[in-house]
Amino acid sequence: MSVSSAQPQDPVRSPRSERLLVLGSLLLVVAILSIVAFLLVRERANAELSATRAASNIVQLIDADVLRNVELYDLSLLGLIAASQREDLKNVSPAIRHLALFDRATAAPYKGDILLLDNKGDVIADSASVEPRKGNYADREYFQSHLSNRDPGMFISRPFRSRQPAHEWRISFSRRLSGAQGEFLGVAEAAMRLSYFDQLFNSLNIGRDSSVNLISSDGILLAQEPRPAEELVGKDFSNRPNFQRIVKEGNGSFTSVSSQYQDKRLYTFSKVGNLPLIVVVALSSDEVFASWKRTTLVVSVATLALCISLLWLTWLFCRELRLRHNAERELAQLAATDALTGLANRRTLDQALRHEWFRAQRSGQPLSVLMIDADHFKDFNDRYGHQAGDQALRTLASVISAHVRRPADLAARYGGEEFSVILAETDSAGARQIAEYIRKAVEQLPFIEGADSPITVSIGISTWTTANDISLESVLFAADKALYQAKENGRNRVVSAA
Repeated sequence: MSVSSAQPQDPVRSPRSERLLVLGSLLLVVAILSIVAFLLVRERANAELSATRAASNIVQLIDADVLRNVELYDLSLLGLIAASQREDLKNVSPAIRHLALFDRATAAPYKGDILLLDNKGDVIADSASVEPRKGNYADREYFQSHLSNRDPGMFISRPFRSRQPAHEWRISFSRRLSGAQGEFLGVAEAAMRLSYFDQLFNSLNIGRDSSVNLISSDGILLAQEPRPAEELVGKDFSNRPNFQRIVKEGNGSFTSVSSQYQDKRLYTFSKVGNLPLIVVVALSSDEVFASWKRTTLVVSVATLALCISLLWLTWLFCRELRLRHNAERELAQLAATDALTGLANRRTLDQALRHEWFRAQRSGQPLSVLMIDADHFKDFNDRYGHQAGDQALRTLASVISAHVRRPADLAARYGGEEFSVILAETDSAGARQIAEYIRKAVEQLPFIEGADSPITVSIGISTWTTANDISLESVLFAADKALYQAKENGRNRVVSAA
């Protein structure tokens, strides 16, 4: 695309003293703004650091409390397993055996029932009564996990509703009982009511719009304070970007937008010891920076009042240049972009293709061209209307551009429902791989509303190498011919030119 080399001219030639005054005013404004900006940025960093330290203290407090209580549960399980394997307890009275089995279970706060299950999931010992309840828990997550995994370590389950009438939320801590040869003998399981975390979090003052969360390393929310209107306990957050970053980093702090509340928050998080649990304190950025924002407002108004006259002169001086620059940039963008799809247009494609062609001639690297055409698009357009057709073209353009990522590559709308892709330094095999990615991605798109079949594309590939030294026009013709063959062979396929 040609760009004019003419430079914009000032409409008024100011005398030397006026130019010096404008330059001096600009330098003074820059100096004032730089100093003020530096001070405000430093104050913001201090406010964020202070909030992070406070949140870290809360996280460490919760970590210690949760870890201590989980250790109590683990001691209860280990004691139950050790007692269940003692031969001398098998012949004592049920009351004494019950006391020996569950002598470590009373110290655990907010505990639910502690059960000993055999290898079929039936209850053989129950902390709630000397005579064990009648029930089978083979369907529980913890039982199935220990059944299939010989790891003797403690397993923490997902949240579940208890089978008792209260149906309150609980989680289970469990360990596997193994025989001398490693055979599965059963499970020792202790339940904790999640109201424990509510009580723990309620004792913390974190602000009105902030939250404290306990979440498993698998992304399952165990507790949150304050409780939202929507019940989120047991919900899977593993696909949320913020959670994925938390799992990756393990411990630390960052600022991001909450996918749940859609506001900016300061996340401070830590893993609870070696347990698969993560504590997350999400402080509202509005609360963290409230004081800083008030200070910023006062300082900004004062700075604005000081600099207004200088900025006015600068604005007058720069306005015409800015308007002209913006107009030229918009025109250049409009001239290079297809209005419907947002891809490069035919003119830009031709220029880029010629540029890459000459570069390939100099370097000897291969150059591939894809011609992509939407199958049965005319029938689709006639059946569902031009609005649906335009939406389909935009969707196809989005899929194509998503698979064309290198700076030297280019995706463009060739015309109508036809698209073209330039792949620099790409041989035939690489071009075919990318083409297959595009074809499969289009094939897997959701149906257009009202449509009874998916949209598909046919793709033709042509590659120039030093071994088949042909002209640029021949490359395009070969790609177009390959596209025609893909159409003739049944569509929704990729064909490479011979």
